[in-house]
Amino acid sequence: MTQAPSYRIAWLPGDGIGRDVTEQALAVLHAVAEASGFALHVDEQLIGGAALDETGVPFPDATREACLDADAVLLGAVGGPKWDANTGAQRPESGLLQLRKALGAFANLRPVSVPDALADASPLRSEIVAGTDLLIVRELTGGIYFGEPRGRTGGEAYNTMCYSEAEVDRIAEVAFAWARKRRGHVTSVDKANVLVVSQLWRDVVTRVHAERHADLSLEHLYVDNAAMQVVRRPRDFDVIVTGNLFGDILSDLAAT
Repeated sequence: MTQAPSYRIAWLPGDGIGRDVTEQALAVLHAVAEASGFALHVDEQLIGGAALDETGVPFPDATREACLDADAVLLGAVGGPKWDANTGAQRPESGLLQLRKALGAFANLRPVSVPDALADASPLRSEIVAGTDLLIVRELTGGIYFGEPRGRTGGEAYNTMCYSEAEVDRIAEVAFAWARKRRGHVTSVDKANVLVVSQLWRDVVTRVHAERHADLSLEHLYVDNAAMQVVRRPRDFDVIVTGNLFGDILSDLAAT
């Protein structure tokens, strides 16, 4: 008799509403498992503020090991007002960054879809947002959130924005692959008129397009203009690819 397949899930409820939301997701997963004939083994672990309170670090070694051993990770929410005074590696969000790095989760896919029935719920006019269907592909393990050196000395603080050609190449490939499944248009967002790292970004995205995906369309926008255009004409966008910092901001903006 063939044994039913079994899957291990690392469950990281985290902070705030994270537990409530992920408990419902687990209920759905267990129902699917029962109906489909496979087994789930759920391993609850700490991350973020909950981990800080319990262990003194936002991403304990036990959590890292459980995630690396799992078939999937179910993550809730990280952070809250209780830890607002924490700084640096003692912030709950540091655990989220470490999780991304540990798993090599370099591509964050943020779909934005506004069906006509929900258009009135947006703070923007319904005729602008109705029918919006775009995908933001955000690079997640590089850029200014991970760059070194970083620090604070006396009255000065600094961070480093850094990307390699390989990092840009792989996220661009993800964006073009998704565009090929969708409407065939990629918008790359950078700040190449000011930042040297964005000049590299633009060069690599342009090369990936020319060498591997010339049958798709590509445009480049500076991030300030991109933010304005996402608000003014969201339906014109298909796939947006951008770096960690810009993607963080644009994906929250698009969620409006």
